[in-house]
Amino acid sequence: MPKLINAISVFFPAYNEEANIQGTVEKARDHLMEIAEIWEILVVNDGSKDKTKEIVESLHKKDPRIKLIDHKDNQGYGASLKSGLYNAQYPFIVFTDSDGQFDFSEVDNFIAKQKETGADMVIGYYLDRKVSKMTILSSKVWELCVYVLFRLKVQDIDCGFKLISKKVVDGILKLESQRGAFISSELLIKAKKKGFKMVEIGVHHYPRKAGQGTGRKLSVIIQSFIDLFKLWLKLH
Repeated sequence: MPKLINAISVFFPAYNEEANIQGTVEKARDHLMEIAEIWEILVVNDGSKDKTKEIVESLHKKDPRIKLIDHKDNQGYGASLKSGLYNAQYPFIVFTDSDGQFDFSEVDNFIAKQKETGADMVIGYYLDRKVSKMTILSSKVWELCVYVLFRLKVQDIDCGFKLISKKVVDGILKLESQRGAFISSELLIKAKKKGFKMVEIGVHHYPRKAGQGTGRKLSVIIQSFIDLFKLWLKLH
């Protein structure tokens, strides 16, 4: 029986995720063995101070298709996404969070949507986001800013579950965001400018069981807005 997809790269940005990373990777590995002929899993360890790196190295020894990309120092979510995107080798790339708040098996829906529409990017949006109301409000303010400046309208710009054709990454050539969380917006803005086709799909979201996210730190938010206005100035 043919597999759902021929070849796919999956990557997980990770910072201090020792409590979650093994379960996240193993669930993805088990599912990829069912649906893909050829696959790889990349874990981008962004300078973790816990045992994230050692856990991934142990997983790699058991299965070399699980690979570690190691940032010696913490460089930020943008740098982690770039490392994953630029090092992925197969025609389709999926990235999602390493904290276990998504059910990786829903990647089947992303693949089916891509086949149905021929889209270059399938972008997830939260069906029921398991975060605080303040986080949801701040996300909506961010999306409004991006729409006003770039006329980009999607339901959830920063949803951490996306499927992307490698030709999008090759076509954009350069992503510049580093420390802040602007990277997802930059990716979509530049893909839209290049004329790549995007479609959206709902994805379930689950409460974090362990560890703590860092995306809502004030320094990250400030840098994201700096990156936002820098790109606006550059494009205008």
